[in-house]
Amino acid sequence: MFKEKHSKPMPNHKKEHWDKIYSTKQPNEVSWTQENPTTSLGFIHSFNLPKQASIIDIGGGESKLVDKLIDEGYEDITVLDISEQALRRTKKRLGEKAKKVNWIVSDITELKTEKTFDLWHDRATFHFMTTPDQINEYLEKAKTNLKESGYLTIGTFSQDGPKKCSGLEIKQYSEELLQDQLSDGFEKIKCITENHQTPFGTLQNFLFCSFKRQVGE
Repeated sequence: MFKEKHSKPMPNHKKEHWDKIYSTKQPNEVSWTQENPTTSLGFIHSFNLPKQASIIDIGGGESKLVDKLIDEGYEDITVLDISEQALRRTKKRLGEKAKKVNWIVSDITELKTEKTFDLWHDRATFHFMTTPDQINEYLEKAKTNLKESGYLTIGTFSQDGPKKCSGLEIKQYSEELLQDQLSDGFEKIKCITENHQTPFGTLQNFLFCSFKRQVGE
């Protein structure tokens, strides 16, 4: 008689990596910290969404975008991050306001929700998808969970930006390359590039693009 072997669940090294970052470093010690997410807000305002619109912030971490959205009166906000530690710190910062937000701890490629969104916002998560499988899984989640005619805005490192972030490889994008990646199911609205000044005084060149979900795709 053979005994059934119970294998231990495989550790999620990405989650361990980001939980360690958010457990050991303060906002002024990581490059992505942004006191005022003006570019993201500019894109969001350009969509003229009602305050009842459903918005998800992918890889929200400790971003202050959620603070701004709450203060502007948006009523249906979801923040997703792979790091539970990051979201715990954000909830603590928000205090009572945290109750107005739906929090999801998940790798974006493993997102499981039946909720659909009017806006999918991502500043600096997509460029961590470095294999075709990861990219396809991400885009399938976006298409599945974004309403028809919903909006998507993505910020990535440009081809003039860093090649790594937090010790991890990233994928740089040009406007043409990002548009090509999203050509199945999304129509480009506009793209801009800008320099993000890190807390250390260095500059990182970003590409920000907005897209509209194509009906029937």
